[in-house]
Amino acid sequence: MSVPDDRFPLLAWHEGGQEFEALWRSLSAAPPPARVVVADGKLSADEGYGLAAQGIALLWRGDFQEARQMLNALVRRADRPGRRPRSAVATPNPDPAAGFHRYRQIRSQRARTLNALLIPLEPDYTIPLRRAPDVRQACLEAFGPSTAASVTSLRALLGLVGAHEWRTQGIELPELGGRIHPHFGVFAPIRREYVDLVSETPLPAACAAASVAFDIGTGTGVLAAVLARRGVQRVVATDLDPRAVACAMENVRQLGLAGQVEVVRADLFPAGKAPLVVCNPPWVPARPSSPMEAGIYDPDSRMLRGFLSSLTAHLAPGGEGWLVLSDLAEHLGLRTRQQLLGEFEAAGLQVAGRHDIRPRHPRAADRSDPLHAARAAEITSLWRLAAG
Repeated sequence: MSVPDDRFPLLAWHEGGQEFEALWRSLSAAPPPARVVVADGKLSADEGYGLAAQGIALLWRGDFQEARQMLNALVRRADRPGRRPRSAVATPNPDPAAGFHRYRQIRSQRARTLNALLIPLEPDYTIPLRRAPDVRQACLEAFGPSTAASVTSLRALLGLVGAHEWRTQGIELPELGGRIHPHFGVFAPIRREYVDLVSETPLPAACAAASVAFDIGTGTGVLAAVLARRGVQRVVATDLDPRAVACAMENVRQLGLAGQVEVVRADLFPAGKAPLVVCNPPWVPARPSSPMEAGIYDPDSRMLRGFLSSLTAHLAPGGEGWLVLSDLAEHLGLRTRQQLLGEFEAAGLQVAGRHDIRPRHPRAADRSDPLHAARAAEITSLWRLAAG
């Protein structure tokens, strides 16, 4: 019997004529599978895919590397022609937003199928399977301390191991003269467009009189660090997510910028005013399906609208708000340029200037991506906003 943990529900299954249960650890807060069968290397890939497609989870026993082989086989079957989501958006569609939502539905179903392959974890996060890697530190960073046996999907487990490697190795940024180390669940600065824009745009003249800036929704703290490296004497970085606050604090400290950058937990703005207020909100107005998507998807444009509606109250005289925003949502039919400009006007803001940059990430050139047309047309802009 597992020790209760209010953060995680219990997963129950039958094995060898007995009933068992363990904590169910899901990165997307998905409910535990209702049906579970015990499986090992004797199960064929076709049988495994058939069970997973029906919503029946496979709790793996025996050899860990065989479990990875099974997952790879499930991926191949899920991505066979006729099952891929390409048709959802690649065919002519007068309503691109409907195509995008259909694409996400198909991707969600694919994820549910692939997440049906489950791996057991001991109370200390050891995997009780042959040839299993040591994932204890990666699980601790993602799930927190544990005192009970648990189960998670192999696909999610590999994802959090990858996140641990990002955190350990870090991301080299020449502008900082060092590395940013993203924590699990905090958006990693692997897309350089927004970093380049904030690095290269001339600082507002008002910063000469008061060298202060706010970084709203700081995440890893990368933009706050860029502003500090540019000579801003005091930067206040905010985020509502405790993971992001801890991550930003650690990065600021490792970069030797703790004397310039203060990281605080806040819903958008800190107290006071500044001549420069920077925000790089999630750029797609849709609901994230996991914590890893929170840096991309902004339900009902909550953060964007919150930033714009309160910006003038936090701008010092002559100050600027820098909104760094991709126009991908416009190409997907989720928002129009007129709607964005209307949000500026409704907030009492005027556009003092705009700097644009085209994406350089690999997906922009990937013609097999169902969203290729939108990604290829995407432009990220730094909007310089001033009180009207």
